[in-house]
Amino acid sequence: MAGRSETGGGQRGSVWRISAWIIAALVLFLPLVAMQFTDEVNWDVTDFAFAGGLIVATGVTFELTARMTNNKAYRAAVGVALAAAFSLVWINAAVGIIGSENNPANLMYGGVLAVGIVGAIIARFKPSGMARAFFLTALTQGMVGVIALAAGLGSQAPSFPEAVVFLTGFFVALWLLSAYLFRKAAQERTSAVAAP
Repeated sequence: MAGRSETGGGQRGSVWRISAWIIAALVLFLPLVAMQFTDEVNWDVTDFAFAGGLIVATGVTFELTARMTNNKAYRAAVGVALAAAFSLVWINAAVGIIGSENNPANLMYGGVLAVGIVGAIIARFKPSGMARAFFLTALTQGMVGVIALAAGLGSQAPSFPEAVVFLTGFFVALWLLSAYLFRKAAQERTSAVAAP
């Protein structure tokens, strides 16, 4: 991964990490509160376990990255990619992007995540390779949207095609932002190596 160039962060980094975990706990707490006021939110133990697992996996992945590098662009790139992946899974599981959450067409988004994960592994988490991997992830996200629109998948939903177009654009933008930040991290790393 991007090498650790300096130690730092100390107490300030600790405060940010604690704050992030508190926010994550609050996100998990929101559906419990909402269930007290509306019948629209009706979670069971499985839903809370799934959401908790997703939140913990996302948080732990970011924690591991934050401990392995002090490159701010790299950390930001990972944060954006994790936020995109988390949101993609959360939205798909909750309401679905292509029609309802029960529409099998939403399984195509698993391919988007697979491209990002496999690309990161192939790149060995090096910033230049990660930039290419997440550019391909953005391209895959866009292709899923185009396929959904062209085939009329989810056309029975009242929000079709607006939801597919908006969410596809939103996620493509997040993946491209992550790719840009990884590219910036690679440039910073190259500059640091070239400096005397």
